[in-house]
Amino acid sequence: MTARVVILDRDGVINEDSDNYIRSLADWRPIAGSIEAISALSQAGYTVAIATNQSGLGRGYFELEALESIHAKLNELVAEQGGAVSGIFYCPHTPQDHCQCRKPATGLLRAIESELCVNVRGAFFIGDSLKDLQAGESAGCRPVLVKTGKGIQTLAKIQGADVALDMPKNIPVFADLAEATQYILEQQH
Repeated sequence: MTARVVILDRDGVINEDSDNYIRSLADWRPIAGSIEAISALSQAGYTVAIATNQSGLGRGYFELEALESIHAKLNELVAEQGGAVSGIFYCPHTPQDHCQCRKPATGLLRAIESELCVNVRGAFFIGDSLKDLQAGESAGCRPVLVKTGKGIQTLAKIQGADVALDMPKNIPVFADLAEATQYILEQQH
């Protein structure tokens, strides 16, 4: 049986992304339909976890308090829709730190397993970047790509003939989290 777990990237999947980083609650804007989608997954019995690289912490662009206020608001909005996020897991490191938690490494996924007492093997992992897809595949998840955030650029990379990257194959692609959620919920029946 497939795991009843859905793992989401944050920036570009749940909320608008920015090359300037999401540095404060004022910068954080949910993508239309994403909060409702998370709530629908939760109400359908899925454990919903978020796995997000937040190197802005390690770069000193924002403090932990700012990140926590964003996550508190996200949790509050999902709760208002009748759902719940089981956990938000983030990597504060920069690429130069060579840590085990920064996607495409699987440390955040292992933390989700440990903290939430779930197995992520077979879980849907919804992201907008190649790193998300690679982390999901490496951990035995079912990667899903959304076109929001960096998704269109990621799709172009995947489809590019010149790319010989370690590329997950046959990944479902959806317009946004709401559409991906509809697909996941339809898989139950």
